Amino acid sequence: MSANESLAQLSNGMVYASMVVYAGSFIGFAASFAAGRGQQEDDGAVADSSASSTVRAVDVTSATMAESGSAGGTATLTKTRDEDVEALPPGRRAGNIAMSLMWLATAFLLAGEIARGASAGRVPWGNMYEFSLSAALATAVVFLAISTRRNLRWLGVFVVGAILLTLGAAVTILYTESAQLVPALKSVWLVIHVLAAIICGGAFTIGAAVTALYLVRDRAEVKADGGPVTGWLSSRVPPAKRLDTMAYRINAFVFPLWTFAVIAGAIWAENAWGRYWGWDPKETWAFITWVIYAGYLHARATAGWRGRKAAVICLVGYVAFLINYFGVNFYASGLHSYAGVS
Repeated sequence: MSANESLAQLSNGMVYASMVVYAGSFIGFAASFAAGRGQQEDDGAVADSSASSTVRAVDVTSATMAESGSAGGTATLTKTRDEDVEALPPGRRAGNIAMSLMWLATAFLLAGEIARGASAGRVPWGNMYEFSLSAALATAVVFLAISTRRNLRWLGVFVVGAILLTLGAAVTILYTESAQLVPALKSVWLVIHVLAAIICGGAFTIGAAVTALYLVRDRAEVKADGGPVTGWLSSRVPPAKRLDTMAYRINAFVFPLWTFAVIAGAIWAENAWGRYWGWDPKETWAFITWVIYAGYLHARATAGWRGRKAAVICLVGYVAFLINYFGVNFYASGLHSYAGVS
């Protein structure tokens, strides 16, 4: 069965549309970050600030209505609301716009993924191009999911930047025409194994971004002369301890899923090739990534290794994940050569 070219073209259009909107979101997050909308709004501070502003507005209005009557109270209420709007911290509006654009761009990318899969009548994870689209989508979804509980505008410029780089590589280097799956991929384990790996990729990316910012912030807190760039960057993110905790929670949450992805891959390998493990380059680097992240979690709970040492191990683990993601497909040959990269 040949691919539906109309749906394939629709998918391409949705992907390009998402990139345009993500670019707008990136600009908004950059403006918000440059204005210093970082650590002040983390962990629900926005909600507390908004609630305080509302209470102040009600108190002022009530007092004024008691003195001047309902007409005067209405005028004061309008004036108070105007003052609250004008008193918004710098960059707050840009951050809100950027977050809205990110939701829209993610919807476009999801539509592109669905159209891509429908064009070939299968899940859209048959080659590196499709996997890259899914990895970008997973990164956005993980970020937006966390942002419903915490304010992450300070992190948005880095996450959206990574998404744009992934999508840019997908459409310029990794693009493959929509087609049917090769025989080795025609298995239910394609859904199970690859979906788990995609989610892990999104979470690992966000965890690595937070870890890198932790190292910058921690250096600025320890050394007052960290330099103008380090000082400027660190002043716009939450405290180092909070960043370290956040990175640990993300990686600790996703590590069991990566473990499952490796095990599911072994089961799939037995079904496809008659053996659970053959030290294929893809399998080897997946295992190396697992070992490094296991070492990070162990170091994070070990005295003398917490903090910067553990954070460096985390970043090494993410580099191993990227090698498994990109490097193996370009520079190594093995049973996973169906990734669509020539």
